[in-house]
Amino acid sequence: MQRTVGAHLKFTTAPHTKLAMAIAVARVPGYTSFEEELVVTAGDRTVAPRELLDGHGGRFHVLELAEPTEVEVAYRAVVEGTGEPEPVDEMELIRYVRPSRYAESDRLLPTSYAHFGSLAGLELVQAVRDWVSAQLAYVSGSSRGTDGAVETLLHRRGVCRDFAHLAIALLRAKDVPARLAAVYAPGLRPMDFHAVAEAFVDGAWHVLDPTGLAPRASMLRITAGRDSSDTAFLSTVGGRLTLKRLTVTAEAADLPAEDPAALVALG
Repeated sequence: MQRTVGAHLKFTTAPHTKLAMAIAVARVPGYTSFEEELVVTAGDRTVAPRELLDGHGGRFHVLELAEPTEVEVAYRAVVEGTGEPEPVDEMELIRYVRPSRYAESDRLLPTSYAHFGSLAGLELVQAVRDWVSAQLAYVSGSSRGTDGAVETLLHRRGVCRDFAHLAIALLRAKDVPARLAAVYAPGLRPMDFHAVAEAFVDGAWHVLDPTGLAPRASMLRITAGRDSSDTAFLSTVGGRLTLKRLTVTAEAADLPAEDPAALVALG
């Protein structure tokens, strides 16, 4: 399957700003073709950000700007084929079963056992996906950047990251390693960066998307981590910036049908 994805950002920075962008498709072995271009303009000059490697093939692009500047970023990638599954890392399986900032599995342990106490493995993953999908309403702009899984469950609404955080927390409460992945998602409406959950069961990572807004088989990973604190597409390490415009595109040559019961790996 060939996928063409991209992001166009425009923002202004304060003096002495250091920023990190996670907008590039993760580089993993297995793709039959991978072409990409990243152009960054700061003021009237083209600049080259530094690339830092993250886990799961993710890449962050870092800029340091001493002067207040208007920055424009254009990224485009054409990817064909399917990435290979990453090797299993025992330390990551420990890390991804612990509570985290936005996936408070310790606080939701009673809730998880009350609803899914007798379930395990893939049956548990599917049950969590269906339950979160039924419990929450997708409402654009309904959540705050500080909301975690507990807040999402109380308000019964949110956006993709909120759906993913709640699913992750419920799975971790049952000792299933789970993580959040930021992805390009062909077929998503409205188009944007998308967040999904991944669960490790039966020796492999499987993606679940309680929003059901795009076919999982078409998705391309950008990065992954404990929760959205690890996967933000744009963040400052020092200084300050103001985002003026964000446009995301993601298309697939042959958009597959989504089967919620199918086992799908990102890539």
